[in-house]
Amino acid sequence: MSLIARPLRLSTAQADFEQRFKERQHWPGETDAAIEQRVAEILADVQKRGDAAVLEYTARFDGLQAASLKELELSQAELKTAFDALPAAQREALQAAAQRVRSYHEAQKRASGESWSYRDAEGTLLGQKVTPLDRVGIYVPGGKAAYPSSVLMNAIPAHVAGVDEIIMVVPTPRGEKNPLVLAAAYVAGVTRVFTIGGAQAVAALAYGTATVPGVDKITGPGNAYVASAKRRVFGQVGIDMIAGPSEILVLADGSTPADWVAMDLFSQAEHDELAQSILLCPDAAYIEAVQREIDRLLPQMPRAEIIAKSLNGRGALIHTRSMEEACAISNRIAPEHLEVSSNAPHRWEPLLKHAGAIFLGAYTSESLGDYCAGPNHVLPTSGTARFSSPLGVYDFQKRSSLIEVSEAGAQTLGQIASVLAHGEGLQAHARAAEMRLKDPKK
Repeated sequence: MSLIARPLRLSTAQADFEQRFKERQHWPGETDAAIEQRVAEILADVQKRGDAAVLEYTARFDGLQAASLKELELSQAELKTAFDALPAAQREALQAAAQRVRSYHEAQKRASGESWSYRDAEGTLLGQKVTPLDRVGIYVPGGKAAYPSSVLMNAIPAHVAGVDEIIMVVPTPRGEKNPLVLAAAYVAGVTRVFTIGGAQAVAALAYGTATVPGVDKITGPGNAYVASAKRRVFGQVGIDMIAGPSEILVLADGSTPADWVAMDLFSQAEHDELAQSILLCPDAAYIEAVQREIDRLLPQMPRAEIIAKSLNGRGALIHTRSMEEACAISNRIAPEHLEVSSNAPHRWEPLLKHAGAIFLGAYTSESLGDYCAGPNHVLPTSGTARFSSPLGVYDFQKRSSLIEVSEAGAQTLGQIASVLAHGEGLQAHARAAEMRLKDPKK
């Protein structure tokens, strides 16, 4: 039986558009209670028993037997061997992608990641000191698929930020190591690599064990168990975000070849049955053309079954009254990936406020951003682009305020602080400020 992909067809002119649109956008927020309970047990066990618990869960879930966690740590020599053994084309592609990612994040650091200070008219110094985190952990998914690009996107900004130690964990079910992932760790400058995964790996990074060092922050995507574990250890360590299924939204004016847009919708649908691919376009005939290309291209795709389930269950082709309306709807969705597939993308870009990454123009496929354009591909999902940002150098830095009050400045600020502190009923605060006044009676 041939597969059929029929994304939901909507028009903003329909009387029931709002209701049907909300239903398609709805994403259940409840986390599986059984997963939450199991993750809580694993975290508590690793916190209590350390290496022994991690080894036990790795054997149970990944089928990987080891006498000690040191056996599951890969040496720098092993990473280099994996890199050297790659075909030349893969080595060159990995290095080229890494260089572009590094260049982008170095520019990001120059723009927003440096310390600064100034002195006011009374000589008081005010500023901000930016320092890198000491040690971070990056989680790289393993098993069904390999993600060397995730290694680059997590490790390189940490390296550029100046993090001293980058500890990578990656599950290797049945001991199957992906050479591209190991080579990416070598290229990106990862300090240590442990072949462990799941909630137990998150716990080991968060709490530290006899072998796995505890970190300051954990970044990187994973399955439901990893997401739940990251949520639970937040506070003990920092985390980047809780990632949901992948998303793409294409704003099209009808000028891009329809098969390009169909394939761009596929590019996210193939990730997961729960991934979401949406097209917004004011041209009804063009939407029909995209649907025809979906029908034509789907049988050619190795992951056709996943794509069909994603498009049928979560996808939508929406006919809008105008591109302006399409932009407004896009802002409501706040997608992870937003393609402006237009011959005049800069006309519409100023109208777009909320998106993890914005891809401008017909030649800017989302997949280029995933691998090698330069900006980070770890992006906010599930509408969180309304208030959060892509992973970046700033995620691996912290900021300390700098304050050096001059004697003259203390006369001005002391009086202000005294009044406010008395108003709050905090007399010691007030006295501390008043003691520095030349004329305390003031």
